Amino acid sequence: MTFAVQNLQFAYGSREVLKDVSFSAGENELIFVLGANGAGKTTLFRCMLGLLHGYRGSILFDGQRISALPARELARRIAYIPQFHNPVFSYTALDMVLMGTSHRLSALASPGRREREIAIQAMAQLGIESFAERGFRELSGGEQQLVLVARALAQEARILLMDEPTSALDFGNQVRVLQKVAALSTQGYTVLLSCHNPQHAMLYARRVIALHDGAVAADGPPQEALSPALVQTLYGIEAHFFSTPDGVLISPATAE
Repeated sequence: MTFAVQNLQFAYGSREVLKDVSFSAGENELIFVLGANGAGKTTLFRCMLGLLHGYRGSILFDGQRISALPARELARRIAYIPQFHNPVFSYTALDMVLMGTSHRLSALASPGRREREIAIQAMAQLGIESFAERGFRELSGGEQQLVLVARALAQEARILLMDEPTSALDFGNQVRVLQKVAALSTQGYTVLLSCHNPQHAMLYARRVIALHDGAVAADGPPQEALSPALVQTLYGIEAHFFSTPDGVLISPATAE
């Protein structure tokens, strides 16, 4: 499984958001997409999900343009994990994960035994099968985020797009979710994760793609792509990089 973004350009009216963005990825990649607000991260994901049309360039999955794929076929290839979800109804965690199997069903059909098996297996893959009968609203933020990841796994897609999945979580849940996501990238999945925190990218990413002003400002392993100069470019602040036994620490410079 491979996908490629080639010379992607997109504009909202006269405002150009993506400018000639190109990259490709394969299995077992955990790619952190970094950039300030408005850099184009969400727009890139929406184009890849087939939600935005009118872009120039191409997005290919295994050599096929996504624009030529029916919605059900696209759902078999790519799944989206939002940063937060507040359902109207009081679903159980298992009900939430079962929603990921909907592309397998006809319009009015309900999930059956096979779909339930897929959902339970997805939860077990993340070690959260014990959540199955608990109400989704009763779970902690980190637990809810893992349920949303399980829903994407139940979709049986091999490409996972995660939109700032830890932005609303406390420190402990951020670490737990990112550890689970990192483990998935060793199981054949391709994960693109948008993030505002370069420290997270340094610790967990296998690759960093940095967007600035709608273009790719850096692309490579975090130890090579991330630098004080890039942090200054992306976020407009001075930062220091310190080597520690647990990896590189990125610290913003304090005013004197």
